[in-house]
Amino acid sequence: MKEENKEFFLECEKHWVFWSLIVIGGFYGAYAFCVRGGVFCNAQTANVVLLAMAIGSHNWERALYLLVPISAYLGGAVLSEILGKKVKQFRRLRWDTILVGLEIPMCIFLGFLPASMPDQICQVTLNFVCSMQFNTFRQNEGIPMATTFVTNHIRQTGSNLVKAVRDRDERASLRWKMHFSMILFFLAGGIISTILCNGFGVRAIFGAVPILLYTFVRLCIADRTYERGLLDRVPRGH
Repeated sequence: MKEENKEFFLECEKHWVFWSLIVIGGFYGAYAFCVRGGVFCNAQTANVVLLAMAIGSHNWERALYLLVPISAYLGGAVLSEILGKKVKQFRRLRWDTILVGLEIPMCIFLGFLPASMPDQICQVTLNFVCSMQFNTFRQNEGIPMATTFVTNHIRQTGSNLVKAVRDRDERASLRWKMHFSMILFFLAGGIISTILCNGFGVRAIFGAVPILLYTFVRLCIADRTYERGLLDRVPRGH
């Protein structure tokens, strides 16, 4: 009876997917910083602050330069929203699955990109894909979460930890543990990426491929077998 009453979640909403993808988020962040220009491409808060500073200093060339990654991030969100609806018509794979699959050739492309090529190519590409990933994967088994940065995870860990201890709130207890686990997996991705960058330079991004491939295959299996009849079902948060 307890199992029958358990809330159902699509495979793309499950804990293991979010853990896998936030490892990739940490990996991308460390990779871009270590070997592709010393910037963070997972979110755009810093770039917006830098844009404001450039405008305030009348540094128009710098301002235009910063509009590129910000626009790429905006474009990623727009495109993922459009494709998420279009893909449903074909009833083959979920957009969530396809997006993870697209990240695999992207990583291979960036890995083969010579170190002499402008870092902006890599930066804009990662801006774009991180935006799509952030906009696509929104709730981890009913808990709103991001897979590309951890600012909110840190806040939610602290807030829910207090509620769990003070109010003995079981839901808050689950939430702080999940948010804290996301921080740890993000950290692990960054550590792995840094180690690989130190040893392999720009080729280090190949290290993200096995994790993405594993995630893609499992999501494909879900889409084509036990969730085949649920391809029209919209993940929570959309």
